[in-house]
Amino acid sequence: MIDIAGPAQITRPLGLSLQQSLLIAVIGFLTLVDLFATQAILPSLAEIYGVAPARIGLAANASTLGMAISGLAMGVVSARLERKRAIAFSLFCLSFPTALLAFAPDLSVFAILRVVQGLFMAAAFTLTLAHLAERCAVRTANALAAYVTGVVASNLVGRLTAAYVASLVGAEQSFLFFALLNLAGAALVAVTLHRNAPEPMNRMGRFWVPWLEQLADPALRRTFAIGFLILFGFIGVFTYVGFVLMRPPHALSMTALGLVFLVFLPSMVTTPLAGAVTRLTGPGPACSISLALALLGLVLLLIPSLFSVIAGMTLVGIGTFFAQAVATGHVGRIAKTHKAAASGLYLSSYYCGGLAGAAVIGILFDSYGWAAAVGGVFAALTLAALLGRGLRQKEF
Repeated sequence: MIDIAGPAQITRPLGLSLQQSLLIAVIGFLTLVDLFATQAILPSLAEIYGVAPARIGLAANASTLGMAISGLAMGVVSARLERKRAIAFSLFCLSFPTALLAFAPDLSVFAILRVVQGLFMAAAFTLTLAHLAERCAVRTANALAAYVTGVVASNLVGRLTAAYVASLVGAEQSFLFFALLNLAGAALVAVTLHRNAPEPMNRMGRFWVPWLEQLADPALRRTFAIGFLILFGFIGVFTYVGFVLMRPPHALSMTALGLVFLVFLPSMVTTPLAGAVTRLTGPGPACSISLALALLGLVLLLIPSLFSVIAGMTLVGIGTFFAQAVATGHVGRIAKTHKAAASGLYLSSYYCGGLAGAAVIGILFDSYGWAAAVGGVFAALTLAALLGRGLRQKEF
């Protein structure tokens, strides 16, 4: 059994071992692989259900609604939960709605199952973030960077796998494969994570008190807003860019579209650096500069060249994932109490941003075209970069 950060290690300012970092990354991968993999097969799903891009985009990203709700709930009840068992149980339960997606008879059932998926994904995600923040202490930035790297891998490998499996057995049946990955995640957590006692809590307090404490902190409110805008922009781009690439002049096949998502490979190299860069420059410059890189990528998306679009997708991925790692780690460090509640509020804001991005950018895409959609994302990430400049942290 691997202890990510044993009690005797908490105050030692050492980096995570390679084994620990890989474990954290793999858990992150298996937790969120279902969230974004579906985006690789959205054009096929739109054809199966006979709907416009905005409708299938919103239905597929309905999981973010479940994640927002679950993030808040976990912030309230997680203090009562033993992390290891709760994370493993959440991933086990996640496999059921994932498998049922293969048999969804219509778009409404599909969307409901995606919401249920989100409930269990966010439960596992929030509890893991709280576990890392509580057990890794001064190494939180590195631990969370490793975890977000696993999330990046879920975007890359998940999309590639979804496109490949869909080309073999059909888009709907690909969900059965991802249900198996959910079960693998539950087994990995059960075997490797170290158990910890639930944190002390005031049983007389109202359930909303931890939320109010976190929302009273201006620095946390700023970080929550940044998280909202980051996923708003990310979902806005990667939900609808596939429709652009499968239309003329690019006219990519499903398999070729899956290969395009190799654009996330550089992010797997850059995201682990977020912890070190944050310690060196501070969270403000790290966040704003990474988002400026994403803004440059958005400009490239408007050039009618496959090379430019791929380059733009690469920069958007690098910038948004890096900023997400910085912001996630920032919440864990600056929250004075109720770290699980702080992580839950951040994730709730983050995933609400994803749902809003799917809806708003989808409307812009259907009504006014790709340029308008990119313009909406540009506005959101510009605001996130401006807010990011105000992130401050005295100690790392």
